[in-house]
Order: sequence, then structure tokens, then C-alpha cells
Amino acid sequence: MITEDKVVAGEQCKFYNSSSPDELALVNGMRHFGFAFMERDIDDNIVVDHDGTIKKYKLLHVIEFNSDRKRMSVVVRDADSRILIVCKGADSIINARLRSDQPHVEETNH
Repeated sequence: MITEDKVVAGEQCKFYNSSSPDELALVNGMRHFGFAFMERDIDDNIVVDHDGTIKKYKLLHVIEFNSDRKRMSVVVRDADSRILIVCKGADSIINARLRSDQPHVEETNH
């Protein structure tokens, strides 16, 4: 993932570029929910800006998109040692795996 800072209409904006369209979609999706990718540091941490707070996530594993799974997943460890998974994929695949009481489920179905 390559990041590039540009000024658009007088405002500083971050643009992403990737050789993988799935990786690019995952990063842009995370930005939509307030997690802006900043960089991968020398220790293989993913550094993000979460609503003005810089956070680091240790990259544990990337499960690339394939036609069987119809999704891409990234497994990370946060500063509190919680293991998190971020997943991007076809709505029909993702929705079937969500609990109905999870935040954002209703708004994603519209």
C-alpha cells in the first residue's frame, strides 16, 4: 500500500494506491469507518489514524481474496492484545456471518 498526501480544494487529503484492488477496497472501507491507514512501520505494524488518535496494530496474517471465500481478511493484534479481524467481501458472504445485534449491520443492509 502506497500513501500519497495531496492538497485538494485547499484541504490536505490522503490517497491510496495498491497493486491489489481488494487491498485498496479494504483500506478505503476502513477509512469510511474512521480508520485512516497511515503506514506500515519497520516492525510490520499497521499504523492508522482513528479519529485523530494514532493507533498501531500488529499484522498477524493476511488471507487474500479468492473466488471460493469471496472475501479478503486481515488478522491483527491491538495494543490491548485483542485479536481483531477486518474482512471485505461480497455482501451475501459477509452478511451471512454477522450477528444481527452488531453495530452497523442495519445500515450496511441499506
